[in-house]
Amino acid sequence: MRPMFLGTMAAFFFAFTFIINRSMELEGGSWIWSASLRYFFMIPFLLLLVYGRKNLKPLFVEMRKNLRAWLLWSFIGFGLFYGPICFSAAYAPGWLIASSWQITIISGSLLAPLFLETVMTPNGPVKIKGRIPMKGMAMSSIILLGIILMQMEQADSLRLREVFAGVIPVIIASFAYPLGNRKMMDVCGGRLDVFQRVLGMTLASMPLWIVLAIYGLFTVGPPSIGQSVQSGIIAITSGVIATILFFQATDLVRGNMQKLGNVEATQSISVLFTVIGELTWLNAALPSIISWTGILLVMGGMILHSYVSHKSDIPNVKKIHA
Repeated sequence: MRPMFLGTMAAFFFAFTFIINRSMELEGGSWIWSASLRYFFMIPFLLLLVYGRKNLKPLFVEMRKNLRAWLLWSFIGFGLFYGPICFSAAYAPGWLIASSWQITIISGSLLAPLFLETVMTPNGPVKIKGRIPMKGMAMSSIILLGIILMQMEQADSLRLREVFAGVIPVIIASFAYPLGNRKMMDVCGGRLDVFQRVLGMTLASMPLWIVLAIYGLFTVGPPSIGQSVQSGIIAITSGVIATILFFQATDLVRGNMQKLGNVEATQSISVLFTVIGELTWLNAALPSIISWTGILLVMGGMILHSYVSHKSDIPNVKKIHA
């Protein structure tokens, strides 16, 4: 239950991303600065955390061993995740982005065959090729049905451009985030703690954010004070707190693709937190009966997804070498 609790808490802090990004967009801020400033502001907080735990030197030693992998998977896990999320905020409302992000429930499950899973057998632990958890996917469809219901009453007002520019980048992000996270867990092999891994990925993704910031200076000018402050809030809540909580949750179930998908499914509850945040912060309209029905389906789907994932039995498999 601890991984599920940590995942749910991460979803709460991740919700700040959708709410504040939409707030910055409504105030005229550029998505370029919304994306890059978050990671610039994350560095000092993470450095203090890792340095205070006397784990800074081991991180740099580990990064030097496989710098290419760090650069690649950090670019995918952080760059192709947060860049598209912020880009979408310029074209679509927060409710659409937060709802579309829940496709990560399925995205994470579809990535299972790309990884090896540790399974205990009478002869000891063996590595097997990950399988797509079909029962979990069936429960995920309930969550997605709830998301569709939450969007129904506003979907008619969306233009085709908003759908493509607002949804497709989020779908890309939904695959990039779990892929980058899982690959970095493989690269680290349990030698680094979650604080080190988040700092390492943040530093390794800096080339992208620096290039994006330079591009922003020449195209939209420097960020406003208001956008800088709000980006700082996102850096602490979503960038540091949420990411560490989520990575810690995934670390606890590392090697078990079904439980990993279960933890990733907790991120669907960020829709609920986003709705509440938009109501209180952005004065959004109160959800209708249809929307509340969708919310209940999301919650019920999460409970069923958790139950099925814990009860699923893995059939006999052939041993393969990692």
